[in-house]
Amino acid sequence: MGAKALFFFALLSFSAVSVRPAFAENEEDPGLVMNFYKDTCPQAEDIIKEQVKLLYKRHKNTAFSWLRNIFHDCAVQSCDASLLLDSTRRTLSEKETDRSFGLRNFRYLDEIKEAVERECPGVVSCADILVLSGRDGIVALGGPYIPLKTGRRDGRKSRADVIEEYLPDHNESISVVLDRFASMGIDTPGLVALLGAHSVGRTHCVKLVHRLYPEVDPALNPDHVEHMLYKCPDAIPDPKAVQYVRNDRGTPMILDNNYYRNILDNKGLLLVDHQLATDKRTKPYVKKMAKSQDYFFKEFSRAITLLSENNPLTGTRGEIRKQCTVANKHH
Repeated sequence: MGAKALFFFALLSFSAVSVRPAFAENEEDPGLVMNFYKDTCPQAEDIIKEQVKLLYKRHKNTAFSWLRNIFHDCAVQSCDASLLLDSTRRTLSEKETDRSFGLRNFRYLDEIKEAVERECPGVVSCADILVLSGRDGIVALGGPYIPLKTGRRDGRKSRADVIEEYLPDHNESISVVLDRFASMGIDTPGLVALLGAHSVGRTHCVKLVHRLYPEVDPALNPDHVEHMLYKCPDAIPDPKAVQYVRNDRGTPMILDNNYYRNILDNKGLLLVDHQLATDKRTKPYVKKMAKSQDYFFKEFSRAITLLSENNPLTGTRGEIRKQCTVANKHH
C-alpha cells in the first residue's frame, strides 16, 4: 500500500513538473483577451474611441476607412498591421498595390497612435489600434458595437507579395470568395454579412466600367444604369479623378441592411454583389438579411470578430511599433 501511495505521489509530482512549463508559457502569452491593456494602459480603448469620434466629426469618410482596414489587414495572412507599413527601398507596401486602390486616411491612424503613445509610450500595438478603430468606426456608421479582444502585436514585414492569394477580388466567382473566407473560419452567412459593408461608402468608376462599357451588363437594373452612366461617363476613367457611385444611394452613410434589398433589386454595383444575390448558396442569407437588420447585425458581429482574430501575433512574437508606418529599428 505504502509503495502504491508513493508511486501515485511520484506520478503527481511528475505531472506537476511537466505541466508547469506550458503554464509559464501561457502566462507570457495569454493570446487575445478582453481588455488586454487594463493594467498597462487602462485609458487605451477610451482614447481610441475619442479620437475616432473626433475624426468622424471632421471627416465622415474616415469611418469607411477604419472598417475597410480590418478586411485589408486581417484577411491577408495575419491581423498584424502589415497594411500600415510604408514601402521601403526593398519592399513594396500593401497600401501601394492595385488591390488597395481607394484605401486612404492612413495619416489619421497615425494621429490616433500618437494620442495613445502620449498616454502610454510603447505599449499599444498598431494592430490593436487598427482593429479597435474599425470597431468604433462601425458604431459611428450606425452599426452594432462589437466587443473585441486585444493583445495583438505588430508584424515587421509587408505582405504585398501574397495579397493575391488571400484577398478575394470583386470580379472573382462566388466560389473563390467563399473558399477564401472559409480558410479563415468564416462560413457562408458570415461572408454574406461581411459584404454588407458595401452598404456604406462608394465604389470608384474604375471598378465598375466593365459592367457599363462597351455594353451594359443586362443583369443591372435599368433604373440604376442611368445613374451609373451619369456618374461614370468614361469607358476608361482617369484613376486620379475621383469618380464614383455611392454603394447605397438610400442611406450611403449608414451601415444597414438596405444593401441586401438593393442587390435583390439588381442594384449591386460590383459583380460580387450581383452574384451574392443570385447564387443558390448565398441568396437565402441575402433574403434573410434583407428582412431582418438584427440578423444582419448578429452575423456581421460574428464575422468581424473572426476576421479580427485571424492568426494574430501575440506574446513575444512581433513587436509594438513606435510608428505605425515603419518597423522598429533593431540596434
